[in-house]
Amino acid sequence: MNSKRAMRQIARLNPATQLVFAATVALTILSIGLLRASGQSESLTDDSQLTANPDWSKLAASMDKMHMAMQAVARSGNSDIDFVRLMLPHHQAAIDMAKTELLYGKDPQMRRLAQAIVTDQQLEIELMERWLKQREPASAKENQPPVADSGNRDQR
Repeated sequence: MNSKRAMRQIARLNPATQLVFAATVALTILSIGLLRASGQSESLTDDSQLTANPDWSKLAASMDKMHMAMQAVARSGNSDIDFVRLMLPHHQAAIDMAKTELLYGKDPQMRRLAQAIVTDQQLEIELMERWLKQREPASAKENQPPVADSGNRDQR
């Protein structure tokens, strides 16, 4: 199934079902990543591999950035919110790694997969961000700093 067709089918689902679908996909990806990371954690920091292979360096940097971001998430006490907050950096890492594949990868099938990951994961990030925004307490919204003025407004 191509990614456009899959996204049309997902769009027909109600928002709660979309979130469950995204969560299922994300958990599957996370599980695979954790299995691989547990067996490769030492090799990620091997400096000789990092300098010899810029693609490996970028992949490892994406993983390191994701792990730091996930560790920085404070527990909210709401499993759904915690899940989404943890999945956001996970999805961003998938996008970053897929972009690295697009830069360095040669296999057409893996390049197509990487492009689909970029597209699909970005849509899922947007869905999760909207979901979180709808559930933010009013006090958190009020305490947000104002958006910086881009300077495009007419000055009076």
